[in-house]
Amino acid sequence: MTGVDDDERKRTWSEFGELVNMKPADLEKWLASPESEAAGQHKDGGESTGHASGRRIAEIQHTRKSDLTDDDYLHMRKVVGYVRRHLAQRPSGDVRETRWRYSLMNWGHDPLA
Repeated sequence: MTGVDDDERKRTWSEFGELVNMKPADLEKWLASPESEAAGQHKDGGESTGHASGRRIAEIQHTRKSDLTDDDYLHMRKVVGYVRRHLAQRPSGDVRETRWRYSLMNWGHDPLA
């Protein structure tokens, strides 16, 4: 795997910080909820991709910036891409208790925050 250059790290750090608007403690609390565990696509009845990503996001948030690895930055890029795509698909009406919002929250972004 090739390394992530400094410019890409700066861009990723900035975009991740803008889009991941849930604090680690709030994200961890959300991930423990039944709504979080039910949201997203589940493979073979296991944990959803978004739920696993949320756990990884919380780990990244607890890590000092200087200790982040290329793999962490690659996951942060994945998060940025997912959140942007998902936000573009916002349904009409009240989204407070929707799978759309819950899925985004699993990826660290609460659209109502």
